[in-house]
Amino acid sequence: MSINRREFVKALGTATAVSAVGFPFIVQAGTKAKVVVIGAGYGGGTAAKYLRKYSPDIDVTLIEKDKHFYSCPFSNEVISGERSLDSIRFGFDGLAGHGVKVVTDMVTDIDAAKKTVKTQGGKSFKYDYLVVSPGVSFKPGGIEGYDEAAMEKMPHAWKAGPQTALLRKQLESMKDGGVVMIAAPPNPFRCPPGPYERAAQVAHYLSHHKPKSKVIIMDAKDKFSKQGLFTAGYNKFYKGMIEWRSAANDGRVLGVDAKTGTVMTEFDEHTPDVANIIPPQRAAAIAVNAGLTNDSGWCPVDQRTFESTQHKDVYVIGDASIAGKMPKSGYSANSQGKVAAAAIAAQVTGVKMPEPSYVNTCYSLITPDYGISVAMVYRLQNGQIVGVKGAGGLSPMKASEDTREAEALYARSWFYNIIADIYG
Repeated sequence: MSINRREFVKALGTATAVSAVGFPFIVQAGTKAKVVVIGAGYGGGTAAKYLRKYSPDIDVTLIEKDKHFYSCPFSNEVISGERSLDSIRFGFDGLAGHGVKVVTDMVTDIDAAKKTVKTQGGKSFKYDYLVVSPGVSFKPGGIEGYDEAAMEKMPHAWKAGPQTALLRKQLESMKDGGVVMIAAPPNPFRCPPGPYERAAQVAHYLSHHKPKSKVIIMDAKDKFSKQGLFTAGYNKFYKGMIEWRSAANDGRVLGVDAKTGTVMTEFDEHTPDVANIIPPQRAAAIAVNAGLTNDSGWCPVDQRTFESTQHKDVYVIGDASIAGKMPKSGYSANSQGKVAAAAIAAQVTGVKMPEPSYVNTCYSLITPDYGISVAMVYRLQNGQIVGVKGAGGLSPMKASEDTREAEALYARSWFYNIIADIYG
């Protein structure tokens, strides 16, 4: 690389995300087309805005069931008490300012043959192209007994908003000396480093307010993202407070009894004071019901454009898509939204689509001033998204305190800039 990793990560944190994706162009106006976008998160919000930027004559309708979007990135700091829930809540006025028609409603049906989307409110929308960015849902029966009622007693907090506030409230109510149990799901799932950052953020709160308490990570895997960096951070700041149990060490959670507060593994039963259950995941229900998924539960796409391989003129981006080596993260969704928008704009206007590039970085905060990250640039190779050798990488294991503090600053800069990029 022509720059070192620290400069690369700094650039990702402080620059707006558009410059990293490889589409610094505005295609010509003059061609009308109707595009409907489902979901206003990191992927859908980006696609809607950049469709208008790439080709201002495209008619873009964004359908989102909620009036506000709550960001999963930085929701762990809400759980630890380092920020408010309002600080991760965003409206869509900025998108409307770019000419996006924002509809607050829930999509109930996609008819790919008739190119029609129907909503719970009784509305019907015709489209020429459809962008689906629905996020994730939980696999039915993935954890026995973990139903809607159980979620209100054993929150997953994996969709930011009320669940985030509920988990925070449970931590506040827990006695000193209590046990917080976090059940981490099998791969693939939204935000691979997320449960392990959450463990650190929970421990940060407990170490200041309930220092006799403990965090136990029950994992369905035998290794996890940035494991060495997380383990070093745990030992540095929370030694003896965080325990990780791998799948091989009876860490896989198989069932729960929410009435008794019991968490069940293959060989044991546990009754933690707070149970944060993150179940196995698949694409959201609307994608499943529309026939956009395969046997994996995720949505196969042409990884050059993100057009579905199941239905023509339907593009699936973000956590729901099968995107080669890209993780299911907010930054991945943002990058994919720009690629899909460029692909559609090129189709509409007859302009040749440039060769795509993709980018991701995942920051994690061990403490408010101690950050770690993994970053990567991706390219298309034989139809598959693969990492560019030598681009990005992990934070160094033996970084200085100044470097860790700088990465925490880069993390916040990344967050503010990507939110401005999508919703500003």
